[in-house]
Amino acid sequence: MRDPRAATRFAGPPGIVLAARGPFRYFVPGRAMEDFDDELREIKREIIESRGLIIKTNNLTNALSADLKSIAKRQLGYETRLRWNSATAYVVFVIVVFIALKLAWDARIDAVTAQTEQTRSQVAQLKKELREAQQRDEDRVRIETRAAAVYELIRQNKHADAIEAFEALDKTLLSKTELRMFTDAAERARNELSIVAFQNGLDHARGGRWHEAETAFEESLKYKDTAAHSAGARYYQADALRHLGRQREAIPILMQLSEASADKEYLDDATFLLAQCLIDIQAWNDAKTALRSFIRRFPSSPYANEVRTQLADITLKH
Repeated sequence: MRDPRAATRFAGPPGIVLAARGPFRYFVPGRAMEDFDDELREIKREIIESRGLIIKTNNLTNALSADLKSIAKRQLGYETRLRWNSATAYVVFVIVVFIALKLAWDARIDAVTAQTEQTRSQVAQLKKELREAQQRDEDRVRIETRAAAVYELIRQNKHADAIEAFEALDKTLLSKTELRMFTDAAERARNELSIVAFQNGLDHARGGRWHEAETAFEESLKYKDTAAHSAGARYYQADALRHLGRQREAIPILMQLSEASADKEYLDDATFLLAQCLIDIQAWNDAKTALRSFIRRFPSSPYANEVRTQLADITLKH
């Protein structure tokens, strides 16, 4: 620090003091000179300290400038990365949005396509059902027309034509009541035709017209083979075949009748006629078996004596 007395003193020789007033100053040598040197050294020191402070300030300023530049550079890089990241995020967002829209659009298209296909299937099914309903209606009209024709034939007692027309009907288009009614009517017609053919066969057999008789009996069985007279029709058909010399065709019919006939009346007759057919074709062993079976099963039959005679004769000769 400067001495306050420096304003009123001058560093001169010791003992000389500079006057404070007046145009002249008086120098006092010695002490003033020392103060001058101290002050000079102080000024130098202050100058050196000032230079050091200036250098430090410059260094700090340069460091601060470098830091600012580094911060600015990093900030610029950060802002650049932020812009790129923002742009990338925007692009990714846009792509995701487009993908989501594409998936939603595809799903919507698939749903509409599926609904359209389902609607088309339903329309096709409805059209098919409509065609089937129309076809059923047409078939129903046709079957009703044919059923009416069958009924008219039945009413006119044209049994053969009625049966033929009934067989040609599509039974699936008839109601249960109609089917039962026509079936019963057809059965009655068959039964009547079978009886008529059986009676015609008997008439032909009485007249010796064996071919016509066999045809009539076969026709009777064709119309109905489970009627009460069916066993008689088979027996008389076999008898007609024997008279026509066709014993081999008669034998299977007679074997069935002799073993299990629905009408017990024809059991002994069928067994006897079977033995006669076997004798006719000279099947001696089978004939003897049939004759023995007849004797065993029907010992009191009117044919018993004749059968015993035939069996004894065949046994002696064969």
